Amino acid sequence: MRTVKNKKIRIKLKAYNNTLLKTSCESILSTTTRTDTKTIGPVSIPTKRKIYCVLRSPHVDKDSREHFEIRIHSRIIDLYQPSTQTIDALMKLNIPAGVDVEIKL
Repeated sequence: MRTVKNKKIRIKLKAYNNTLLKTSCESILSTTTRTDTKTIGPVSIPTKRKIYCVLRSPHVDKDSREHFEIRIHSRIIDLYQPSTQTIDALMKLNIPAGVDVEIKL
């Protein structure tokens, strides 16, 4: 097995749905264990909350408001000394549509 010139790959996953994020992390970890790559993670990053305040009626009752919240869950997985087989397996991986993936070499 050949190793890539860079010794570390960092995969950062973000999603609104926590269960989608967990299943995608498990699928990444299962592919890396099949190709014998040393992994650290998934490390959970604190959840970011965005709160939106909306008026209930457009013209009157300025005091009557409604709050909506969006939570962004994120995880980090580090791969140390990945082989070319590991990278090929990760490229073929099927990740759900609601998960954002960032890869840094």
